[in-house]
Amino acid sequence: MSSYIVVESNVLNADKLAQYGRLAAPTVAEYGGKFLARGAVQVLHGERLFANKAVIEFPSEKQALDWYRSGMYQALTELRDQAMDSRFQLVAGV
Repeated sequence: MSSYIVVESNVLNADKLAQYGRLAAPTVAEYGGKFLARGAVQVLHGERLFANKAVIEFPSEKQALDWYRSGMYQALTELRDQAMDSRFQLVAGV
């Protein structure tokens, strides 16, 4: 069953974000993940806390967690935190 990692973010440094994106994308693919959506958020109800959102689909919850916890991805978290203020959430498919 598919699972999804939802990333909410506000950009802190556009150059570092571009670098992070180039380096992180192959790690997602390595674990069978694919981006379903990403970009600016249009709020329909409530308060917008983050300007951007990405939804990454993985074949299973295990693969999503394995990706996030992997050494390949964890090596990028310092750069990620310099590039954006973010929140990562896991949502299991139904």
